[in-house]
Amino acid sequence: MTPDVPGDRERRAGSAAAGPRDATIGYPGGLRARWRWAGSGQGPAVFALTEAGGTLEDLGPSVSRDYEQLCRAELRIDGPVGAWTVRFASAIHDEPAGLVWDDAGLFVVKYGFHTYGFESRSGALRWSHRSASPVIALFGSPRLAHLLVQSEIETFALEPDGTVGWRIAHSDVVSEAAMVGGRLVLTSFAGLVSSIDPATGRAAD
Repeated sequence: MTPDVPGDRERRAGSAAAGPRDATIGYPGGLRARWRWAGSGQGPAVFALTEAGGTLEDLGPSVSRDYEQLCRAELRIDGPVGAWTVRFASAIHDEPAGLVWDDAGLFVVKYGFHTYGFESRSGALRWSHRSASPVIALFGSPRLAHLLVQSEIETFALEPDGTVGWRIAHSDVVSEAAMVGGRLVLTSFAGLVSSIDPATGRAAD
């Protein structure tokens, strides 16, 4: 399963000044997600349409003491057993993305430098992980015992409890990542292409 990304990746200064963007996406397990996100200092605009009902948690304070001045995002999940809402903060202008990790019972979100694992049914935060560089993609599969997180300078595998199973550092910035033919294929900023065995992290032929 590959992540659903609500919108094209934008980090230009002009996009950061634009108003909030939103998307509604259906996920496996009867989960309906509403995403809203915007640039720095636009939290009030992002949260102006927050839906009532269910739990609400703001994870901004875990990112920075000045989280209100950062880029903000909100995720609202409506599922078979209830609703939950989470707010995020990011030091860079980014759009959130999520996937359902069925075997772990998690809804996983990437936003900015962070990856979060929430219990799909309740929205309780089970773990969070901060990368040294912005996260560009998430990948999961029933054939993998872990989640793959691709940042601009690292690839790492997260176990169901959020611990790092293995990690690979890259010599150039990764600009694109895709799962192709059972391999994680990476394209660097310089245009070099490499592939990784997603199960072991070793270079693939």
